Amino acid sequence: MNLAHMNISWVGHSCFKIEGKSEGDTITIVTDPYTKESGLHLPKLKADILTVSHYHDDHSNIEAVSGVDERGVFIVDRPGEYEVKGAFVIGIGAYHDRKEGKDNGKSTIFRIELEGLSIVHLGDLGTDLSDRQLSKIGDVDILLIPVGGKDTLGAKDAAEAIRQIEPRIVIPMHYKVAGLKADIAPLDGFVREMGGKVEKMPKLKIMKKDLGVEELKVIVLEQGV
Repeated sequence: MNLAHMNISWVGHSCFKIEGKSEGDTITIVTDPYTKESGLHLPKLKADILTVSHYHDDHSNIEAVSGVDERGVFIVDRPGEYEVKGAFVIGIGAYHDRKEGKDNGKSTIFRIELEGLSIVHLGDLGTDLSDRQLSKIGDVDILLIPVGGKDTLGAKDAAEAIRQIEPRIVIPMHYKVAGLKADIAPLDGFVREMGGKVEKMPKLKIMKKDLGVEELKVIVLEQGV
């Protein structure tokens, strides 16, 4: 049963906190928590599900995320299909570079289905999307996409991926912010690539019925929980 609304908060870098209702209970999903070596400070987080796209320090601080209840955190860190408390997570294999992982290894794309909404977190995708990956990604309501370049999609590649996936809402991630040590590009180039039309907000609060047929929305979230 779909209840209330979903909240999506950007904790920084590729880390998001997604909160919704499933089977009458609140469920919390956290993605790609970072370590202090990234230059950013990760707040204390609790989750039912933790997705880890790959085990680089700035994406895999699993010790910093505790369980919501005595069952602890269910960690999803590889391709496959998973169901936890009525939420569905599909992991899709991908590469972190254009050399089939020879430079940076593999990464995992995650499709999350909760409250009738489909959210896709592209992880540290570093290549074009294949037809097979696009088929598994499917119809997407909200796309969380890296835009900072270097070892992941940059502004132009991200814009092309968005054209391929055709989501209703795009939220950029993995770009240069104050304090972050990673040598990646700031958000500006991606904003220009998308025509400069972005909405800024502290967090995204949404229900399935809020998704209309209007044009794509690019939403830039403020860093926080």
